[in-house]
Amino acid sequence: MVPADQGGGVMRADLLRETVAGLEEALAAVDAFDQVLGGGLLRPQPAQAAGLTELADAVAGTPLAARVAEAAEKAAGGVAGDDHFVALAAARTALLGSVHDALTARAAEATGRSRGEEPVPAAVGGQQAANLLAAARSWLCDLARSGWRGIDHDVVSGAAQVVSAMLPDPALRRLATLLDGFSAELAASCPGAALDRVPVRRWADLWSRGILLTVPGAADAPATGTATGRLLPLGVDLHEHDTAVQAQVHAVFEPADGTAARLVRASVSVPKPDTVVGAGIWQLLRPHMSLLAAVGEGRSMDLAGMPVTAGGDLLWSDRHANPGEPADAFATARVALPTAVDTATAPLDRHPARIAVPVFLEGYAARQDDDMVVFTVAGQPLAVDTDRIPAAGPLTPEAVAASGACIGLLRWDAGTYRVQPLAVEATVRNKAVALHAGGWAGGTADKAGAKAEKAATDAVAVLRERAGRLLRK
Repeated sequence: MVPADQGGGVMRADLLRETVAGLEEALAAVDAFDQVLGGGLLRPQPAQAAGLTELADAVAGTPLAARVAEAAEKAAGGVAGDDHFVALAAARTALLGSVHDALTARAAEATGRSRGEEPVPAAVGGQQAANLLAAARSWLCDLARSGWRGIDHDVVSGAAQVVSAMLPDPALRRLATLLDGFSAELAASCPGAALDRVPVRRWADLWSRGILLTVPGAADAPATGTATGRLLPLGVDLHEHDTAVQAQVHAVFEPADGTAARLVRASVSVPKPDTVVGAGIWQLLRPHMSLLAAVGEGRSMDLAGMPVTAGGDLLWSDRHANPGEPADAFATARVALPTAVDTATAPLDRHPARIAVPVFLEGYAARQDDDMVVFTVAGQPLAVDTDRIPAAGPLTPEAVAASGACIGLLRWDAGTYRVQPLAVEATVRNKAVALHAGGWAGGTADKAGAKAEKAATDAVAVLRERAGRLLRK
């Protein structure tokens, strides 16, 4: 039964609880291969041979079948070459891609929105440095042979020279950044034999992605066009780490030519000193993207010739954007979001962890269930991922639990769909208010936010003075 229209936010929440055919089998094959990487393939054991066979069987009916079967056989015998490891990584990535596609198809069915056409890859540009790609692939294959339990500083340090050689080349920077972060994470975990717990799925994800990015052309920029029209922000998804921070704005784009509105994203990433925390991080991000100020002020943006990929990522440049009229995010969610077209996902980005589907929910009942907030939507429970709410904004788990309307991202985590709140309408001190995770993006008069901003200003000033002193020496 289709639930009543919740103010424009129709959600077939019952569909999100139904079993997705083949999903468990695909994930089981991925898990089996991930366990193989844990022990390494220098001297494979019978259990690892079984895991390799399970991966090969899972893609037996696909164009990868013959190559993966050969690769599994060679790997089980301890004689796999670099090309065999590429085939195994491709099989694992294809399985997770099929899981991603099944889950996003179910989400599209639940929201009732259509999806855009599959993005067409751009033509391969200049030849990337084949020797550097081969060197990166060789290091990753050495990791697979040693296994996560067998890593030591000698193995991990092999990435340093490759990364240093890659970073100056913009075409190789994507892979270089992945290898740099991956090797640093592994180095902090050495020796592998002493680890109490190995992040098996995460390291296998990074390994597989790295291996495939060493294939010439895999890291080429996707095909791009231009966007001219009105951009209506929905909310900000903030990712903060010790040394970096990224803000990703989800929005509805209404083309000036009158074609169908579609969902797009605009992202900005910057390095971050560990002394800059909370609301202070907006100071680092604002100079690089005027869109953040528009989000904080509740305004639209007028775009003229803004580069945009086929996958819906705006390659933001302030010279292609101007502040527009006031635009309430909840009005956008109620009116424009239900008819906007979801963008398709590029092949290498198809992974369950990357699912982030904008949704609008209204008229639900919210309750606190132990440490988790749960929305009851059309009679169905839907978990809310309050752990993703950033400290750099006025939105809090308590406000989410007291809310009656929510703009969020539908994600899939730990075997179930969850909603990450980007903004809610709630009653605070007997007054109806809208609270946004990116509410302080353009600045704030909030006491706590202003205090964090001032602390960040002082910290950044000190760091700039010290950097200037070093450069003068």
